Amino acid sequence: MNFLDDFIIRAALAGLGVAVAAAPLGCFVVWRRMAYFGEATAHAAILGVALSLALSLPVFAGVLTVALLMALTVSTLSGRGYAMDTLLGVMAHASLAAGLVAVSFLTGVRVDLMAYLFGDILAVSRGDLAVIWGGAGIVTTLVVWRWSALLTATLNTDLAYASGIDPRREQLILTLALAVVVAVAIKVVGALLIAAMLIIPAAAARSFSRTPEAMALVAAGIGAVSALGGLAASWHFDTPTGPTIVCVSALLFAGSAMGAPLRRSG
Repeated sequence: MNFLDDFIIRAALAGLGVAVAAAPLGCFVVWRRMAYFGEATAHAAILGVALSLALSLPVFAGVLTVALLMALTVSTLSGRGYAMDTLLGVMAHASLAAGLVAVSFLTGVRVDLMAYLFGDILAVSRGDLAVIWGGAGIVTTLVVWRWSALLTATLNTDLAYASGIDPRREQLILTLALAVVVAVAIKVVGALLIAAMLIIPAAAARSFSRTPEAMALVAAGIGAVSALGGLAASWHFDTPTGPTIVCVSALLFAGSAMGAPLRRSG
């Protein structure tokens, strides 16, 4: 019997894949204060699901395309006089609403909205695993390749220009990576919780880390513990798996926040 025949093993590997993909990117989301940006991109995923089903395309392709278009649209409009928080709020909720309306027009297609909104990690297939880990590999490669440039552009735009780095190009790379994370994570935690898996592990890792590289690694560890702990708790208490993973992540963040003063005093 192949060990991948066990759905719990597949679910655990899927959760680890999302943690690996989301952790380094989540650090940049926290550093750049882009939480709403991630949420707007994630909410657009439902519209991508509807279009994929309507056109008989793979869900991953539709979600990736729409998430990327949303991220690029927000990046373009942000420099045209709109307040960023207002723009992102409008785009996030409008895209989610448009996606839900589009799903309602689908005929002859059975759509489990709860699975796409909150994830269905226990239904992950071998094909899903290949997509998740392939996406994690793409994101990790992009971030490692551009790490220094991304970090410089994040810390100081003027310093980036002086170093020959184009901050808008680095923003585009982050946008692409974010779209990939949304596309691979929707199966695990759903469109409504993807932003949480980006932000919470990175925020929890902040007080444990002295360098940006350490923060990314610690965030990956916290994300992995959240995924495996949430899966185990969900199995034990018979609770929805995606939300349970986020709850475990939130508990780890709370512990990190409460322990930070003790670590500083020590």
